[in-house]
Amino acid sequence: MRLFKGVSGIEKGLFFFFLDFHGFYVLSLEDLPAIQAFHIVNAVSSSDDLGAGMLAGLHMQHFNEIYSNRPPRHVKPLLQLTPRGALQSWLMPFPTHRLRRLRTTPAMRALVRETHIEPSQFILPLFVCPGEGVRREIGSMPGNYQLSIDELVKECEEVHSLGIGGVILFGLPEAKDEMASGAYDDNGIVQRAIRAVRRETPELLLVTDVCNCEYTSHGHCGYIIDGDVDNDTTLQWLAKSALSHARAGAHIVAPSDMMDGRVWAIRQALDANGYEKIPVMSYAAKFASVFYGPFREAAESTPQFGDRRSYQMDPANGREAMREIELDLQEGADIVMVKPALAYLDLIRQARDRFDVPIAAYQVSGEYAMIVAAARNGWIDQERAMLETLTAIRRAGASIILTYFAKAAARVLG
Repeated sequence: MRLFKGVSGIEKGLFFFFLDFHGFYVLSLEDLPAIQAFHIVNAVSSSDDLGAGMLAGLHMQHFNEIYSNRPPRHVKPLLQLTPRGALQSWLMPFPTHRLRRLRTTPAMRALVRETHIEPSQFILPLFVCPGEGVRREIGSMPGNYQLSIDELVKECEEVHSLGIGGVILFGLPEAKDEMASGAYDDNGIVQRAIRAVRRETPELLLVTDVCNCEYTSHGHCGYIIDGDVDNDTTLQWLAKSALSHARAGAHIVAPSDMMDGRVWAIRQALDANGYEKIPVMSYAAKFASVFYGPFREAAESTPQFGDRRSYQMDPANGREAMREIELDLQEGADIVMVKPALAYLDLIRQARDRFDVPIAAYQVSGEYAMIVAAARNGWIDQERAMLETLTAIRRAGASIILTYFAKAAARVLG
């Protein structure tokens, strides 16, 4: 038992404390109202390195405190109120706890790894074009190609052999017009590609992008009136496109246009025609992003005038993204997507915490191209950057990742 003296020099009360190997425990400070700070007058320890301690900012009648007898390792405690109203202070538990113990070897790190990625979580975007024997590399997306249907079939066989979760198809039609007629033509490029892949690789999951920008002569995602996309007319195109994909054999349809009410229109068309089992994966929170640049080369879908900011989302709006997701779910979406991924990890996490449905995220063309370009310049390690970014997207909460790295990542992951 040791006597403590208040700041004013007047003795105010007693502390009881117990010594042990690591330090001493002080308890039961009684009847010391309005005292702000105290100094230890005397302390005895078998260790020579036990220094003086200080209590600051006391406003309670009961105080419990643990002091370390290793002052060089002492970390200033954080104060918090316990449920009983007592004021307590917690010290850094070093050296008892050393987190580096679980980082010593690859096997150890793998054992305690919290976030896992695997090929079955990936969907590979593929671009199908007219012709035969066509395998045309996309300049801004090295390692990705515009593929004719025969080459697409070969690609899908490889994708399936790697255990990748599926592919999403984007079409480049033979011709474009103002009505996007190639998008909902039952003999269109995507519809023929679906049938060909289903014949050769029936187990592979086929997702189809439902949009109009690849099929319109002006590059916008719908019917144009007075220089703007007319929302409700465009819904008819989208419903017809989704229905034609389902007829061809698509497993999932994925509207990416960002028209209001598109999920409802598609769900109604599918259900009315006997395709109530076909899920809708909605690009629910799709932002007007600069990171789509390489895709527009791949899909040949650059707008011929203006931009898409009147229908794609403002990158600054997180709360609006949650409203978009909520509305799409109310309209019948089965899976919701955030696009792009890396610049919107916070929204992936918000969506994961808020909605108990599968969350997809699209690591878009610009995100892919930045990593590849930096690696080709020797600035970063491409494989490590690939795995780190995919892990970040998964850790944020995405259960499905659309990525151009799907094949490369699948080979690394095994």
